[in-house]
Amino acid sequence: MDTNTLLAPYRVLDLTDENAWLCGRILGDLGADVVKVEPPGGDPARRNGPFYHDEPDPEKSLPWFAYNANKRGVTLNLDSERGRALFCRLAQRADFVLESFAPGALDARGIGDAALRELNPRLVVTSITPFGQTGPYAQYRGSDLIAMATSGFMSLVGEPGKPPLRVSLPQAPMWTGMYAAAGTLIAHYHREMTGRGQHVDVSMQAALLWALANAPAYWSVTRENLHPAGSFMVGRSVTGARMRAIYPCQDGYINFIIYGGEAGRRSNEAMVAWIAEEQPIPEWLKQKDWNVFNVATCTQEEVDALEGVFAGFLRRRTKAEFAAQAVQRGILGYPVNNARDIRGDPQLAARQFWQEVEHPELGVTLLYPGIFARFATAGCGICRRAPRIGEHNEEIYAGELGLSPDELAQLKQEQVI
Repeated sequence: MDTNTLLAPYRVLDLTDENAWLCGRILGDLGADVVKVEPPGGDPARRNGPFYHDEPDPEKSLPWFAYNANKRGVTLNLDSERGRALFCRLAQRADFVLESFAPGALDARGIGDAALRELNPRLVVTSITPFGQTGPYAQYRGSDLIAMATSGFMSLVGEPGKPPLRVSLPQAPMWTGMYAAAGTLIAHYHREMTGRGQHVDVSMQAALLWALANAPAYWSVTRENLHPAGSFMVGRSVTGARMRAIYPCQDGYINFIIYGGEAGRRSNEAMVAWIAEEQPIPEWLKQKDWNVFNVATCTQEEVDALEGVFAGFLRRRTKAEFAAQAVQRGILGYPVNNARDIRGDPQLAARQFWQEVEHPELGVTLLYPGIFARFATAGCGICRRAPRIGEHNEEIYAGELGLSPDELAQLKQEQVI
């Protein structure tokens, strides 16, 4: 273990499912010793693809690789009395427990938050569920799709008059894991100041609210609800004019919006100047006074004329060309990146964001998104690949808890581990 990390002295027991894996991954990136606890036979979500080389195999799940790196792994049956006894021994040595069981499920097994913190008063227990530990929806099941819908996010995505859409690949677990890690670290700070652990209650639905923060803000200002507008902006003009936010280009799409105010004036002028260097522009556009342009009162006819020129110009640009010019000229906009664009991003390369991780079991080295933050005096990054099923059973149960080979064999035979 790298001891030059922020959380190097600390142990995490990770009981989470795929909706919360990222929390433990973040703590592991910060140097904590994260032990992923799976049922005998492995976490059911190991069977979720895509898989390495498209070969369905619980040991080759790419989501498992991505969100369980920097963890050791043991198997343990928490439905058995001996399994729960072993878990309590592990919890006595731990600093954090992360879990995503239904509210009350661990209490019914005698290893809920209260019981664990009575056993180990310094323990921080983080519970991550679709709707939190209390309230009328607490016992409801959930998923990325359900969290996207019940948070209101899906109501804002898609074309007007058409069905709502989910955002890209599953995003709710990412927001949830991020906020769960933040809450866990806040409780950790409190524990270090007071000596007492806490119970951190994380709701997937609530974690998504900041992803659509513009919607409640819009209501606060206008007392109207936002509605989906596809690739257009809504609610900026009292005339009802819609402004395009997404423009097609040679190799994909670009985000560019005609803004108002001082920042908008500079951006709009810079865009017009760039166009004028490349092609003739209409006289009316040359004479456009951006100091008096107002997005709140502009008409649809005015917007359409401007966007017609901009759209024709941007259609002949590439994403990389636009990104470079936007930075150089101070244009408010950015390319709509796909995975290939992100992989080739020069900023991420300069920051040494990508990290090679060895997979001896596959005989290869795979490239991962690596360092999410840099610290002046501590390391951060991936130090181990995700664990294989029960990979560290002997290391932890025998090496740390002192079980004999015969005891391990019996526990395995009884499907405790």
